[in-house]
Amino acid sequence: MELVVGWDWADGHHEVVVEDRLGHALWVGQVAHTHEALEVLEARLLDWAQHIRSDVHVVIETSQGLVVDGLSTTGFGVYPVNPKVSDARRKPSGAKTDRWDAAIVARLGGQERDQLRPLRPASEDWGELRQLTRIDEDMTQQTTRLTNQLTAALKSYYPQVLAAFADISRPMALAFLAAWPDPVEAQKIALSDLMPWLRQHRYPRAAQEAPRIWSTLQQRALEVSPGKRRAQVRTVRALVAQLQALQAEQRAMRKHLEELFLTNPDADLWTSVLGVATTLGARLLAGFGPDRDRFELAEAVQALAGTSPVLYQSGKLKRVHMRRACDKHFRATVDQLAFTSLSRCA
Repeated sequence: MELVVGWDWADGHHEVVVEDRLGHALWVGQVAHTHEALEVLEARLLDWAQHIRSDVHVVIETSQGLVVDGLSTTGFGVYPVNPKVSDARRKPSGAKTDRWDAAIVARLGGQERDQLRPLRPASEDWGELRQLTRIDEDMTQQTTRLTNQLTAALKSYYPQVLAAFADISRPMALAFLAAWPDPVEAQKIALSDLMPWLRQHRYPRAAQEAPRIWSTLQQRALEVSPGKRRAQVRTVRALVAQLQALQAEQRAMRKHLEELFLTNPDADLWTSVLGVATTLGARLLAGFGPDRDRFELAEAVQALAGTSPVLYQSGKLKRVHMRRACDKHFRATVDQLAFTSLSRCA
């Protein structure tokens, strides 16, 4: 017997509705978010389907998570749908329950399954690459936040160092702040000591830059109270330590990400695009995925990336606004691709 399973995630459990092909409810209930409970449900579904796994079709309001990973290994057909789908099919009163949402997606799977796209399990390497690209983007954003906090702290008591180093988030500038976070101590540095320190840390053109950096540090700025200076020194030390650790981990992760990307058969395809190197190529591969049949039209890619405008028209009112419902990570990737193409593609 062919089954349709509507699945909705609730707080600590799952609301599940099981229907036959004609839409008759066979079972409605809650399933705990445990391995044992999911195994019991799997056995029950197989009994109803006469142990034909391909006759079980699960419609669930997500494409990520432990449950989806587990369902993809059962041999059941898994159809992820956007939660907005159930929003549009609720009663006019706006009443909402998790069980009702599960019933809605179950009915959707029974009546409109031919319009749904089944989830195709991807390779482990691609799954790892996809997760790493998102982690890399999050780490970049976190670096930006910490850098902004560091810049604000330095402006309040140590503006000389911001003038001495063009980019305070560079490893060289962070190493200097780790050694001399106090402007009073930095002014005691001798030029003869600064030059070999810069060379030791491989600062470019150390012999020419050392006098400029030294003279910048010697400039007198508006002084703050000793108490505030000591407090900001502690703040800067904490921020510098976080940035150094974060950058070290991101460099190691990007090296591994590059290895994963270059071993993928589509790596040459993406690096052939003007302005695309390994990092951006890995993000593009993660966004498009390994399934060549995933997108039937270019418009589908634009909708997922949030680059296609949304038209709103009612009576004489007509306006176009930016698409909000999209994959935010994919949007950032496509935005970066557009930016790099400005200087590479005629």
